[in-house]
Amino acid sequence: MEPIEVQLTEFYPKNNSTESHTEEYDLVNSPEFPTPIFRRGCNFFFAIRFNRDFDELNDAVRVRFGFGPKPSAIKGTRIILPLLARQKVLPKDTNRWSLCVNRIEGSTIVLQVHIPCSAQVGIWKCSIQTNICGRRDARYDYKAKDDIYILFNPWCKDDGVYMDSEDEKKEYILNENGKIWCGTFKKPIGRQWIFGQFDDIALPAAILLLDKSGLAPADRGSPVLVARAISAVINSVDDGGLLEGKWDGDYSDGISPHAWTGSIAILDQYLRTNGSPVKYGQCWVFSAATVTVCRALGIPCRSVTNYVSAHDTNCSLTVDKFFDLFGNKIDDGPEGDCSDTCWNFHVWNDVWMTRPDLPHGYGGWQIIDATPQEQSDKIFRCGPASVEAVRKGVVGYLYDTPFVFSEVNADVVHFKEDENSDWGFSRLSVNKYHVGRKILTKRIDVTDEKGNSDMWNVTSFYKNPEGSEAERLSVYNAVKGVPKAQHLYDFPDNIKEDVFFDLVDIDAVPFGESFELVVNIENKADAPRKITTVMSATSIYYTGVSAETIKKSQGTFSVNPGQKEVIRMSVTAEEYLNKLVDHGLIKIYAITTVEETKQTWSEEDDFTLIKPEIVIQAADTCIKGEDCVVNFSFQNPLTVPLTECSYTLEGPGLQRPKSIKYGDIQPKEVVNLTETFQAKRTGERLIVANFTSKQIQGISGSRKIIVQ
Repeated sequence: MEPIEVQLTEFYPKNNSTESHTEEYDLVNSPEFPTPIFRRGCNFFFAIRFNRDFDELNDAVRVRFGFGPKPSAIKGTRIILPLLARQKVLPKDTNRWSLCVNRIEGSTIVLQVHIPCSAQVGIWKCSIQTNICGRRDARYDYKAKDDIYILFNPWCKDDGVYMDSEDEKKEYILNENGKIWCGTFKKPIGRQWIFGQFDDIALPAAILLLDKSGLAPADRGSPVLVARAISAVINSVDDGGLLEGKWDGDYSDGISPHAWTGSIAILDQYLRTNGSPVKYGQCWVFSAATVTVCRALGIPCRSVTNYVSAHDTNCSLTVDKFFDLFGNKIDDGPEGDCSDTCWNFHVWNDVWMTRPDLPHGYGGWQIIDATPQEQSDKIFRCGPASVEAVRKGVVGYLYDTPFVFSEVNADVVHFKEDENSDWGFSRLSVNKYHVGRKILTKRIDVTDEKGNSDMWNVTSFYKNPEGSEAERLSVYNAVKGVPKAQHLYDFPDNIKEDVFFDLVDIDAVPFGESFELVVNIENKADAPRKITTVMSATSIYYTGVSAETIKKSQGTFSVNPGQKEVIRMSVTAEEYLNKLVDHGLIKIYAITTVEETKQTWSEEDDFTLIKPEIVIQAADTCIKGEDCVVNFSFQNPLTVPLTECSYTLEGPGLQRPKSIKYGDIQPKEVVNLTETFQAKRTGERLIVANFTSKQIQGISGSRKIIVQ
């Protein structure tokens, strides 16, 4: 008698996708090669067709599942399940792999398999071994042709990424569209992004990135370790990961970070080039790609923007800025080793999971950051850091909590060159309320493609209210755990301050218009005061790094007792247009010294130049498979031509990412574009357009379309 042979296996990808909540994946719905995608903690059916009827008394059949290049039963990456016809019901132990017979139809047996909620996430292989009971002289091995994707399961209470709220799962796992907040804390700008986690390349790219990360296959069941690996491999610094970062404004050998409208074009290029890092990304691009990879793998994830985000390079919990005798900022400090900055905004990610490695109460949202700022264990990565630990200033808990705490809580300290100081500098000011001004993410219950009604201020989750006792206690709690910070929080201050200064905030300025720096001064002393003032305007990268000085003024004047004075510096569009860099951000400084009392004061502010929006016109509804005409328009706001122009269009289920070069655009010219789409999927779909040029980048627009 010959051993029974397997002729065919069938995993019923579409039928099984309902229980696993994977119906939206393009791989599942492929008409040619549907791919099985299951979630941990779920059951799935699959069928085996043999060359004859199965005889339980004589036939030995073992179903095997393997994970990784070297599956191991000891490490939990090799599973062997015997086929027993009498096993009609799955065992009650849901923490282990198991199978039972659902039905037998001649030579075909339909099985039901249970995946434990601790299974490793990624591609599993199935093979079936058959022989005759008690005989070792003949054995057949059959390898199923299908790759089986197993994902984290936010619907399963025993999975570490479980979320109770259906609305939250709908947003943080199932929503293919999102908004990432840029701009400034005074003028947040929501940038539409197509995450596209269900696209047919998203999941294979996510698995390739996990392989690139070097995370051991046996560890890929831990959402904590998988999230940490993702934060490392989204950037390319250590491991040839997804995106190469660049912040100097020259993207001539790649694609500008401002030109992307979604993650799929990035992942597609990465796969097509056999894993060569894609040029280029900045923090919001790193964050958006992280959302796509996490949601594709089943980890609830969102983009979070921290406005005025501290980059503390020396673990002092402060951002130190130095100025020379003439009021010029010393970019790298007096010794050339202090590169602390405040990013106008910085975008990271929150991922939702339990933290079995931390005390109770520190699970839930965890911060990870794929932008390569500082090394963690010799690799550019960050997190997961518990949001609750950051809020409380408990900086001793894994991972990278001190760095994240400083991003939202660092004090900004200004130093000015002082020839009478024993170390050459004296303190100008300490600003305890400048960093972490506002922390935003997208609301889960609103999608607003034109306005900001979907903006959600979540600052209170990450830090206590500024100036409150709880906020200062969290800072001092963190300082106790960071020796380098302790001496900076004990400044003597005996200088008499009897002159009031105030730098008037500038919220936003339309691109191409003038603006004015204004400082209000009031002498509250009973004697005249001689005041020296330096005012400057500088173009900056959104990372806080200075680009070019636009204008500077300096003067000395007297203010009588009780007198108020206003000093101004006007800046025209002609003075700043050719000195701007990405985002059109401008930093203004004011520094003053009172001669009689040696009182010093400094203040800074920044604002963004507001760009026009792309107006998108289309019918509210269109029919799947039929042409849909969409018009795009915007006006050049400048009095100079726009050169090196291009635009990008994208919409999940409507249009794969498409980039088109465009000719020069004349001053104040109105641009009109027309494109035709054929929708592939029904439902509410979002189309996003983005325009870039040498002179102005990141002009964008979006519109919802209902596909019937």
